[in-house]
Amino acid sequence: MRDEILKQSTDLFLERGFKSVTMDDIAQDMAISKKTIYQHFKNKTILVEESVETLYHLICNGIDHITQQRQNPIEELYEIKKFVLMHLKGEKSSPIYQLQKYYPRIHASIRKRQFEHMQDCMIDNIKRGIAQGLFRENLNVEFVSRIYFIGMTGIKDNDMFDENIFHKENLLEMYLEYHLRGIVTPKGRKRLNQLINSNHE
Repeated sequence: MRDEILKQSTDLFLERGFKSVTMDDIAQDMAISKKTIYQHFKNKTILVEESVETLYHLICNGIDHITQQRQNPIEELYEIKKFVLMHLKGEKSSPIYQLQKYYPRIHASIRKRQFEHMQDCMIDNIKRGIAQGLFRENLNVEFVSRIYFIGMTGIKDNDMFDENIFHKENLLEMYLEYHLRGIVTPKGRKRLNQLINSNHE
């Protein structure tokens, strides 16, 4: 039952947001009593923390699986984007923004670990791109990897990127293209344009 509550809660948090979903909502959705939930999770904060932890491991493991395939580095970033969007359900409710606003301690902890994990992935991605002649040789790898992370997390800020103006999935697509166009060689640009055109077909 504990695992079922955790899975259903995580799905609801992603669909509606960490703040918006109440313990009553979870109980009603699962057709169980709140008492049953509290037998496994002392309070909502603990449930949120464990949901975030579960989601973090799911996404990190998925990204690791993608990077282990050693694809073309440009294609790899598009595969990661697709995977993350699928598991964050398109971020329709801006769950990361709600997490940052209402559960800052949990957000700060997960962001630190997320950075450490993504930093390793991005440094490897950039170095392979340079070696394959897809990314420019004169890149400062440490700088580019950090800028990528800051941008990817920064576009989740609803105060800066109002969801009434920017659709979440389009925003991620725009940022990824913006990032890649700044670092590709002519050879990389050709492959990037092919990918973008195929995605628009």
